[in-house]
Amino acid sequence: MRHLLSRNRLIGGVAVLVLLGGGFWVGELSPQPAVPTFEHVLATYRSSETALLDRHGEVLHVTRSDFSGRRLSWTPLGRISPALTRSVIAAEDRRFHGHEGVDVLALLGSASALLRLERPRGASTISMQLAGLLLPDIAPRSGGRTLAQKWRQMRAAWAIETLWSKAGILEAYLNLVSYRSELKGISAAARALFDKDPSGLNLREAAILAALIRAPNAPPARVAARACALLDGDCVRIEASVSKALTPPYRVRRAENDAYHALHRLAAPVGPAEAVPSTLDAGLQRFVLQVVQNHVEGVADRNLHDAAVIVADNATGEVLAYVGSSGDLSEARFVDGVQARRQAGSTLKPFIYGLAIERRYLTAATLLDDSPIEIPIAASGVYRPRNYDGIFRGPVTVREALASSLNTPAVRTILSVGPEEAVVRLSNLGLRNLMAPEFYGASLALGSADVTLWELTNAYRALANGGLRGPLRLSPRKGVEPERRVMAQGPAFIVTSILSDRDARSLGFGLDSPLATPYFSAVKTGTSKDMRDNWCIGFSDAYTVGVWAGNFSGEPMWNVSGISGAAPIWRDIMDRLNGHRPGRMPLPPKGVHAHRVAIAPTGKVYEEWFLAGTEPTYEVARPRPSEARPRILYPTNGTILAVDPDIPRTLQKVVFQASEDDEELSWVLNGRKLGPIDAFEAWSPEPGEFQLSLEKNGGEPVDHIRFSVR
Repeated sequence: MRHLLSRNRLIGGVAVLVLLGGGFWVGELSPQPAVPTFEHVLATYRSSETALLDRHGEVLHVTRSDFSGRRLSWTPLGRISPALTRSVIAAEDRRFHGHEGVDVLALLGSASALLRLERPRGASTISMQLAGLLLPDIAPRSGGRTLAQKWRQMRAAWAIETLWSKAGILEAYLNLVSYRSELKGISAAARALFDKDPSGLNLREAAILAALIRAPNAPPARVAARACALLDGDCVRIEASVSKALTPPYRVRRAENDAYHALHRLAAPVGPAEAVPSTLDAGLQRFVLQVVQNHVEGVADRNLHDAAVIVADNATGEVLAYVGSSGDLSEARFVDGVQARRQAGSTLKPFIYGLAIERRYLTAATLLDDSPIEIPIAASGVYRPRNYDGIFRGPVTVREALASSLNTPAVRTILSVGPEEAVVRLSNLGLRNLMAPEFYGASLALGSADVTLWELTNAYRALANGGLRGPLRLSPRKGVEPERRVMAQGPAFIVTSILSDRDARSLGFGLDSPLATPYFSAVKTGTSKDMRDNWCIGFSDAYTVGVWAGNFSGEPMWNVSGISGAAPIWRDIMDRLNGHRPGRMPLPPKGVHAHRVAIAPTGKVYEEWFLAGTEPTYEVARPRPSEARPRILYPTNGTILAVDPDIPRTLQKVVFQASEDDEELSWVLNGRKLGPIDAFEAWSPEPGEFQLSLEKNGGEPVDHIRFSVR
């Protein structure tokens, strides 16, 4: 065996001499290697990571998209520690700056060592190794290079030295060579092994990286020995550094980690890419993420662990912030809460009321009865909607009912327009995958449908834009996407007016709440069954902000409503967006008029908005105390009631109400006396036009109104 080894080394030494003296003839049999320019190598270099860029080009998030090897961004030579360049030259090519691609002295030394039956020192220069990295056909195989391949490698190295600068050769080499396991390039190696940028490497770290180039997967002891030889210094400290650095896994800690879900939504359709542009604003994105995490952390003791936010520009539909979860605070941080389907709660009410106003079934001043109601359901018996606080408030205006999010008036409203019409309207607003109307029935008014925050926020953006809906977009494009009308402008304005009314909202939320902004904003909260979902969606004249809060696991929160769960997040973001600029309520569109009305239960006189033709035909003035007389409180003049064909007629009743419970007063309907007001309980409605009068027993009329039943 020893004789055979000596013979092989002798043959190897002769081969090196042949390569120097006669290899030219062998190499000429193969074509001249086509060497790329430095600029071409730099332009075609691809990181294994994908970076999400904000609207200004700032990096927001980086994630891995190519698993063939770990390559981070290209690092210019000026940002690489000089300690590393010195160590690599010492380890791989001591005469790097003195040769022109091939170190003839190293080749002769290698041949001489082989002829003396000694272990030869490597003779491949950095330029030759770079040629092997750039030209796969001359890269080393498991059995080594052939004579022709070695000669072509040398020719390629000479060509590189002719085309490239020494600095370019060294820069490309450090960025392309493998260091350990799957780590390719100095940026990946420095970040994964030492959690440093290449510019911050010290002498020991530089020596370790240089030692790895010769044998990237060598045992730590061998790496430490080579590094120690390079430094000719403190081997004990080097061994400790090697042990720490070469302990897998080799993880790259991310500095840019602020928009995971947005990047994955954008990158999925386009495939791997080094940089993905977006419409996001980096400063706002980071602010929103911090607000979400601060709030979730503050209410974690109430079993709220997840939240999601989307911020959109009203005019363009560009998404300025996209936070899909609370990050490390979430047990399912990779779930995208912006796209997850959750129960909508009361957030659908504005669109139900808007449809009823558009159909002229209701006005903002119409009185609705907030009292117990029972709706038969074939599958489960009877549906009994209740308000969040369990309190019924009697007759309330549509403005009060919507602003304060009362439930039974909303149910009565959807019964008047029909679940079929409501599903069509919600679908036109962009809510997808809705079930058949009969699946929801009246419960659709209280948000029994599953929606996404993305869809719901854009529906509110349509409301902010006067009923025009266009797509939301995360990817920057030139121009504005076409919009289409999904809601009449007049009803959209009236609903916006209601959602921005602090006084009308006070019935359910009080005057002081996160919803009461010092600038114009229109907002609606929602809470699903068993407090599993919190919503707060609202807009100013420029921005729409949607917030969901809850648990991705589906667990209910503990005593957390929309006003205490999602609303504080919404308010902090809206303050950031609008605190420096006065928000403006939109101007009333053509066909919408203000008219003075009175709220019958309180006698309050105020200006209300009406679609042309739906305003009262008389002007109301507050009566003086001496002129006070009994009045009809419900129905109000012009009320439109609806008979539901799916509910047994015996279960449908209308309770007339008067300001005084006087035994001398009687109800008269279309000239037919119904009985004293203190004894008459309810009337079974039937389609038609009606005049309801309040008369004294002697026949003297006291008050009268007109209403209709459809």
